[in-house]
Amino acid sequence: MGKWLGSNKPPAGADEWIGFLDRGVKLEGTLELAGTFRIDGEVKGTVRCKERLIVGENGRLEGEIEGSLISVSGKIKGTVRATNRVELLPSGVIEGEVHTPCLVIEAGGVLEGRCHMKADAKPAAVRQPLGLTAQPTGTGS
Repeated sequence: MGKWLGSNKPPAGADEWIGFLDRGVKLEGTLELAGTFRIDGEVKGTVRCKERLIVGENGRLEGEIEGSLISVSGKIKGTVRATNRVELLPSGVIEGEVHTPCLVIEAGGVLEGRCHMKADAKPAAVRQPLGLTAQPTGTGS
């Protein structure tokens, strides 16, 4: 195991990390990931991540991005699909479409495009105020 910056122990959940692309790395094609992954380089194509995808401040992605939870501090141009949540952090930019049940945009985060949010929840039943009951009305004589 490598040494983690700033401490001798890995951050919480580090066992699930499967890797990262650092600054200066350029990748074109399809990237399929099984766990948490961080991108600080440039990717053009398709990225599929079964767990958490972190786009660092220097990360630049163009294409189709899929994951469970996607955190963006860099820039994505294309279509983003998340089964759980998309987080746009203060320096994050998404240009394109976002499909997710939950979108969090922090102050400074930018979404330039469209957002489609699945409505899985059923609408709440209509309730009447306490003390009022519906009375049938009729044209009785």
